[in-house]
Amino acid sequence: MKTPANRFTSPLRGPWLTSALGLALLVAMPVIVLTGLLSYLAYGPQLGQAIPAEVGWLRLPLFDWPTRPSWLYRLTQGLHVGLGLVIIPVVLAKLWSVIPKLFAFPPARSLAQLAERVSLLMLVGGVLFEIVTGVLNIQYDYIFGFSFYDAHYFGAWVFITGFLMHIALKIPKMRAGLRSLSWREVLRTNVADTRAQPPDDTGLVAAEPGAPTMSRRGALALVGSGVLLLAVLTVGETLGGPARSVALLVPRGRGRDFPVNKTASVAGITPQAVGADWRLTLRGGPTEVVLDRAALARLPQRTARLPIACVEGWSTVQTWSGVPLAELARLAGVPAPGSAHVRSLQRGGAFGEAYLQANQVGDPDALLALRVNGADLPLDHGYPARIIVPAMPGVHNTKWVTAIDFKRA
Repeated sequence: MKTPANRFTSPLRGPWLTSALGLALLVAMPVIVLTGLLSYLAYGPQLGQAIPAEVGWLRLPLFDWPTRPSWLYRLTQGLHVGLGLVIIPVVLAKLWSVIPKLFAFPPARSLAQLAERVSLLMLVGGVLFEIVTGVLNIQYDYIFGFSFYDAHYFGAWVFITGFLMHIALKIPKMRAGLRSLSWREVLRTNVADTRAQPPDDTGLVAAEPGAPTMSRRGALALVGSGVLLLAVLTVGETLGGPARSVALLVPRGRGRDFPVNKTASVAGITPQAVGADWRLTLRGGPTEVVLDRAALARLPQRTARLPIACVEGWSTVQTWSGVPLAELARLAGVPAPGSAHVRSLQRGGAFGEAYLQANQVGDPDALLALRVNGADLPLDHGYPARIIVPAMPGVHNTKWVTAIDFKRA
């Protein structure tokens, strides 16, 4: 009678294929992890606005997120989301290659095997959780009833722990696995000549291999084709322009080169709130400064072509015009602010306010934008005024601004 592990008879399974897929993940996963942690830092945890706010001993080394190059967050978050999506076929193939080990009995015969099983549980559970919640977050509707930001952050640390443990335990075996067959041999061998590798102590090689239905090079081509397809279906969200129309897997704003995450109606913005009675209040100096939109338009204006990038991975580049934040700080009586608190007319929901660092206020291209692409801001994009700061996460480029409190350094 066959045991569950013996039901897996593919001759492709073995140390070489598992090691080759592991090598791809060893290159890609650190990039995904690093860019994800950088996104958390870009949200400004030192200003109390990153989510989750309380991370205990998982707190990262804090620093002021730079404003240059202006496309920095577009690059890091585009890599995080894009690479996280295109790596899915590799993750699934890797899981397929090691599935017999999940049925090994007894589960652990030694402390070393127990550590391996624990690392595998954290690694597989962590990566599947991050993929599922990440994919759902970039769609229009997120179906889970918990905070994506909290879950994704702590889930990432479960994966990181398992990943590091697995690397420490498996690097020697991965090296041996890659040496067990040559790449030239794999790429030259067709289906008819494909043979199972000799049995070894990895537990990956089938005890009774079946006839091959695909060569190892065919398996690599299949996985590579999946990676390429996902890249085509996602990269447009970061590149923008015509490529956005084919971004089927990240559909936010597809067909438009200027997506909207939160419309005015969703934010509770009424025409009356942004009408003739709208005012901007500047605080921080001896007295409040109150300006209407006409007064703002008479102040020195600056135009900058800047990207705006979202945590979901989409980004766009537009031409913005408005008053430099440094000029508004000067008017408020705070010529060298240490930070700024921006408030919105938004009613309810997250990100109705934002804190800016000193370098974000002082950057020459950091603007209270009044116009975009030569026209007044559309209501859904923040009319009558919104923040646009180089390299800052999109949600902190606050729309429908009503007040800015500048804090002295």
